[in-house]
Amino acid sequence: MAGTDEDTVAAADDALYVLTAVLLTPAKFPSVLGDDYPEACAALGLAPLADGYGLVIGQDGSGARWTVVIDDVSLVAVAIASWDCGMEYDLSPDERTVVAALPGWPLAVAVAAPGVPAPHDPDPDAADGPPLTPPDTSTWGSAQRRLGADEIALRWAMWREQINDTDFLRPNGGAAGGDRGDKAVDGRTADGVTTDGLTTDGAPRDADASARDASPDKALDKAPGGGEAADSSAGDTAAGPTASGGPGKGGPKGHSGVRRVLAEARAYVDSPPPLGRVRSSFASGDARTLRADGPGWSLVARTDDIAFVLLDDEPGEVLPVGRGPELPGLLEALDKLAVRPS
Repeated sequence: MAGTDEDTVAAADDALYVLTAVLLTPAKFPSVLGDDYPEACAALGLAPLADGYGLVIGQDGSGARWTVVIDDVSLVAVAIASWDCGMEYDLSPDERTVVAALPGWPLAVAVAAPGVPAPHDPDPDAADGPPLTPPDTSTWGSAQRRLGADEIALRWAMWREQINDTDFLRPNGGAAGGDRGDKAVDGRTADGVTTDGLTTDGAPRDADASARDASPDKALDKAPGGGEAADSSAGDTAAGPTASGGPGKGGPKGHSGVRRVLAEARAYVDSPPPLGRVRSSFASGDARTLRADGPGWSLVARTDDIAFVLLDDEPGEVLPVGRGPELPGLLEALDKLAVRPS
């Protein structure tokens, strides 16, 4: 559990028993709430402050769900880091840092405070508006797609090892040689590896964990089977063969979507998107992990490797994109404009 029943802050004239906390900043926010930072803030009715917020999630003495928004981002970051290391941390923000006390929870939390009634929405008379509720992830859609991208970014090595390095095809139908890629990985049955990990047994400890916990189902097991992998050069080839076969053969389902994603991602370089729509985080070596989102799509990539694309209109499918001649330059350009953790 992220917090303890001794972790309390003042909220709505009652003690709040802290269950977890998450960051809501341009570089790190629960992506289940939106494709970018302003959209995630709007889901909570908050202005997108440059420095962001910390969200403290818990229950009051009656068991009612509350989300306390504070502007002391560093305090929440320290608490999350401590909990991630298995250390106790008494998250007790100063009342002067409280921006708002919002009824309900914006994310699904699998635990409850001990010794208080079961979690429930606050009395309407005690709240200024309708209670927050987690996004619907019962069916495939934008929220579930972003959760799937979170899973791939979190478990990159597991997903990457399922991809054969020699099976991408170039536009002329030849093998890609050193380019990396394989058939699109069905999130359910890729070499017997399943995508468990989108739910937690205890309270989520950070924004990523909270996003995973927002889905009681696996994010990537909605549709068996998948299309073939796409070389990044396919984004520049409106006609002709694709990875599915030789000349005259149409591309598999999803390739037109991949081409659209690559084109829209390139457009970000010339016209920067809303804050947080492209994010860069640490990876092994000198590489970075890139996350980009747009209307109906998510892209996860390593700057030294391939990319994975998820689409709203391709339920449960993960489409790898080989490096080819175009992807390295695109990833480098996106990394330069991406928001990075401070």
